[in-house]
Amino acid sequence: MIRLSNVSQSYGEEQVVDDVSLSVQPGEVVGIIGPSGVGKTTLLRILALFLDPDEGRVELDGKAVWGVDEDERLALRRQVGMVFQEASLFDASVARNVEYGLRVRQGWDERLRDQLRGLVGGTEPAAAVEDALEIVGLRDKVDQPADSLSGGEAQRVSFARALAYEPDYLLLDEPTSDLDPRNTGLIEDAVAEARDRGIGVVVATHDMHQAERVADRVGVLLGDGFTEIGPTERIFEHPTDERTRKFISGELVY
Repeated sequence: MIRLSNVSQSYGEEQVVDDVSLSVQPGEVVGIIGPSGVGKTTLLRILALFLDPDEGRVELDGKAVWGVDEDERLALRRQVGMVFQEASLFDASVARNVEYGLRVRQGWDERLRDQLRGLVGGTEPAAAVEDALEIVGLRDKVDQPADSLSGGEAQRVSFARALAYEPDYLLLDEPTSDLDPRNTGLIEDAVAEARDRGIGVVVATHDMHQAERVADRVGVLLGDGFTEIGPTERIFEHPTDERTRKFISGELVY
């Protein structure tokens, strides 16, 4: 699992994440809900091993992330994929965008080199690329230029790119912000498929209804750490913390 223990992070004098602990198991979806500005993205960056917290401990599958040599740290980081709020695609075909992560890893993983055979001439995508595009409902767009996609389609390509190299954990930062219902539904279906494949997924969102739909467990982040973390139904139906109840009911305004 990924485990954060008593993690804190500040930017200057501003405390963004304060004494947060969280674990994410393979094959489960954890939703992190809370208003804007309470540290959801910072927490994801720590989980993605992009950011060293000021305090606390980060472990990935029982291994401490910090204090290891650079090769081991890079290998740990490559177990985690992240999809950001805004899609960032290259000026290339959909297939070339999705296979990018596979190409980056081509030099260190024999299994992924095998997946990439047949791509040298650029004639057809690898099986992993086709599979990832199938999950997000874009198999028919494989040869289409990325700059011709709609915003929702571009976000689905970003999701497929993260799935293609089969990470153990997938982190999503407001993955459906400003998307129409159809694209939102397709991404939520892809989250469920990732979970079914044994990938641990973390979805940070201000959309409480989305967390209720997709997450097995939910953590409520209100700026001073989690008020509580627990099974989704209990958090929404029977919260034990008064701040959680007020936030979910709309009484607590940020």
